[in-house]
Amino acid sequence: RMVQLLSQMNGQPVQVELVLAQRETPVKSALSRVSPEQEPILDITPLADDGVGAGFRSRLNSALTFDTLVEGSANRMARAAATHVANSPGHLYNPLFIYGGVGLGKTHLVHAVGNALLAQRPDAKVLYIHAEQFVSDVVKAYQRKTFDEFKHHYHSLDLLLIDDVQFFANKERTQEEFFNAFEALLAKKSHIVMTSDTYPKGLTDIHERLVSRFDSGLTVAIEPPELEMRVAILMSKARAEGADMPEEVAFFVAKNVRSNVRELEGALRKILAYSRFNQKEISIQLARDALRDLLSIQNRQISVENIQKTVADYYKIKVADMYSKKRPASIARPRQIAMYLAKELTQKSLPEIGELFGGRDHTTVLHAVRKIGGERQQLAELNQQLHILEQTLKG
Repeated sequence: RMVQLLSQMNGQPVQVELVLAQRETPVKSALSRVSPEQEPILDITPLADDGVGAGFRSRLNSALTFDTLVEGSANRMARAAATHVANSPGHLYNPLFIYGGVGLGKTHLVHAVGNALLAQRPDAKVLYIHAEQFVSDVVKAYQRKTFDEFKHHYHSLDLLLIDDVQFFANKERTQEEFFNAFEALLAKKSHIVMTSDTYPKGLTDIHERLVSRFDSGLTVAIEPPELEMRVAILMSKARAEGADMPEEVAFFVAKNVRSNVRELEGALRKILAYSRFNQKEISIQLARDALRDLLSIQNRQISVENIQKTVADYYKIKVADMYSKKRPASIARPRQIAMYLAKELTQKSLPEIGELFGGRDHTTVLHAVRKIGGERQQLAELNQQLHILEQTLKG
């Protein structure tokens, strides 16, 4: 029966030879009493799709390169650092830690590093994974007692590209194994590039020794794209789709979609689809029609100034306290709440919000957004207060 099954799986006849090897310890008879839920199963799925032996799988998207990444002031430093890593891995900027909001191009950038290195060194062992995949691999190795294979897989890389390391929060065993992998890779001068939604010291529920490793190389931010960069992104993406987008239309869209690259791409898809379905050339009027729902929301735009006044009135402080350097909790807390609402309810970038709060750094705003957003999930009273403020602001 076994020979027949293996022959079917292999597509040709196979010969099976059974060899009995001596064991240092006898097999426990209790094995026969294992419950169905615990029963071992044959699973030859490799860790993270490791194809070692049949060509190592990098899991890279070959379309995400430096050439297809539009450069602007929002990502210039991160792009320069990433290019340096691709050209000279294992030296400066190790690890490279890239942080920023959703849809700003962090994933594109790490794929570009991997693709550039493989173009120069096709034999390099490069792996891109999301942090959740690493967590999953740790769990599998723990369940199957295959940590030797796990360590061989991750500790032998030349370049590890890992997205969204904030997912390691509260996962003790994962953090321990990533720390071990981190140390092993740096010891052999392999390179590590990571992304996160916040800067290293802004990460919560991650061991301090791991956070200090994250921050030991170069940490760079990617900001929401400025107007000119958004225009360039739209025109570049349109060309890639085989469409011609007039510059005035790109400016019109860019002025109304300001938060991130992903939303820009979504707006572009709507315009292109509307143009094709209606068999009309792309124009500002066509863009208005295609994006009318979005523009309707924009017309009801809430201003940061209105948020500051509403929050100040609710917590009975002065509006001027929103810009001041005062730090008592009775002022700092409402200020953080106002920053959080400004990020949630407006299209302002983190630097723009910081400027409107007395010229504060964007990392201060990011910390406030993450802190209030996290506490909202846990504190019913805070959630109720935020709900009241949001309803007031939305009228």
